[in-house]
Amino acid sequence: MMVIPAVDLKEGRCVRLSQGRMDQESVYSEDPLQMARHWESKGAERLHVVDLNGAFSGIPYHRSLIEEIARSVRIPVEVGGGIRNLETIEHYLSCGVGWVILGTTAIRNRRLTEEACHRFPGRVILSIDARGGKVAIQGWSDTVPLEAVDLVKEFEGMGFSAIVFTDIERDGMETGLNREMTRTLAQATSKPVIASGGVSRIEDIERLIPLERDGIIGVIVGRALYTGRFDLEDAIRLTKSK
Repeated sequence: MMVIPAVDLKEGRCVRLSQGRMDQESVYSEDPLQMARHWESKGAERLHVVDLNGAFSGIPYHRSLIEEIARSVRIPVEVGGGIRNLETIEHYLSCGVGWVILGTTAIRNRRLTEEACHRFPGRVILSIDARGGKVAIQGWSDTVPLEAVDLVKEFEGMGFSAIVFTDIERDGMETGLNREMTRTLAQATSKPVIASGGVSRIEDIERLIPLERDGIIGVIVGRALYTGRFDLEDAIRLTKSK
């Protein structure tokens, strides 16, 4: 199981939000590029990079910074936030990004999503963000009348390489992963699932490891790493020892 550090970008800085609220941010670095290199040096196998400004506005805000991050580290990078057209997808994938993550676009523009999966096989990840089981889009600012598990089943044949599932109510709160909801969602699809939202202790990761048999291949960790609740190297060592 991969432990994937999150690098969330807001106005050129590396931040973490609480429950996705732009007015509740904690700034952890003025130099996201250095932070990406730091996590690579600690043994990260992948980075999860999100353009928060882009996610809320629908327009990429950190294109050049993300391009620089992707080209400056040797590990693969997955990128989400503000990706609403094929031009942006093609740009990111051509500049060294390993995968693009589609959330709002996947729900609002199925034709574009199908085209992206067709043109870039294995390089498009579906993001499902849920609040109380209901799917949220547009930087989590809007909730749509769709159940997360139903959406997973609906997209089963689309061609996504993986699914990132985030429990918004736990994201940035360090209250522990929603293990049961993540497991239920993973059991509803043949796609590999990456868990996100609420990791607070290394024990949260330890409890997730047995769910690899259900198709959970990784976990995204943000605030807990930045605040030193546990060390990335220790978490990686734990996942390799099981």
